Amino acid sequence: QLQASGGGLVQAGDSLRLSCAASGRTFGFHVMGWFRQAPGKERELLARISSRADTDVVESVKGRATISRDSAKNTVYLQMNNLKPEDTAVYYCARSYYNTREVQKYTVWGQGTLVTVSS
Repeated sequence: QLQASGGGLVQAGDSLRLSCAASGRTFGFHVMGWFRQAPGKERELLARISSRADTDVVESVKGRATISRDSAKNTVYLQMNNLKPEDTAVYYCARSYYNTREVQKYTVWGQGTLVTVSS
């Protein structure tokens, strides 16, 4: 089970750190990803982190997004800086057994946390 938190209403230029707490003993074996879905748009991957902490950030947020994991706390984080109104979306964390960008390979999802960026 995954529990995402940290969303809220922020202003353009602000930063936000999202957290995703995982339950269970297999956290260290999974690839964890952060995604977002804006109204009317498909869910998109933003960043993923492997069990060895190798990271991959997609071009659309590269330079503004950082993904990290704390295995002692079974938690993965997404730090987003210089937020823009177009970053407004529901942000989700998910896990996969595969180190992939394919959204459909992520099979366990958190409930999502809403980030709203005002201009």
